[in-house]
Amino acid sequence: MARFTVNATRSDPYKDFKFRLKWDGRYVAGISKVGALTRTTEVVEYRDGGDPSGTRKLPGATRFEPITLERGLTSDSEFEQWMNLASAGGAPDGQVSTRKFRKDVRLEVMDEAGKVALAYTIFGCWPSQYPAVPDLDANALVLAFESIVLENEGWERDHSVPRPTGPAGKRRTRSE
Repeated sequence: MARFTVNATRSDPYKDFKFRLKWDGRYVAGISKVGALTRTTEVVEYRDGGDPSGTRKLPGATRFEPITLERGLTSDSEFEQWMNLASAGGAPDGQVSTRKFRKDVRLEVMDEAGKVALAYTIFGCWPSQYPAVPDLDANALVLAFESIVLENEGWERDHSVPRPTGPAGKRRTRSE
């Protein structure tokens, strides 16, 4: 972890992050881990009427697995506020309004130079799990993490992000 030059005992928790998350038009600070973006398409098997010897396969329904976000325990209540909104059905009075608690999230993966190398938009996210207090023990207070599990309705890569360049500013080739 990177160290500050003025106060050598203080660690910079943001220096080593290699990605950023953005929702509601702003970056969410301190995210240290993002679960995999996983898409699974069911396989539908069928038999052709005139061919009893085997089966054929077609793609069926596609589902998108939940994504877990993790960060060090902070005083920022962004995770909790989002979970409270989803738990209330999107409104403080309990009236269901999915437009209020579903968010599109942008995930940006950074290269060594700190420039965006890949970006994804994750659609229709909402929290399905948020532990208010993580598992703690007397030695873990400095290492406590909070997490949130996001359900989603799919994701798409942002192809407008330029390919990363190499250390000398030249474009990387497939062999690099």
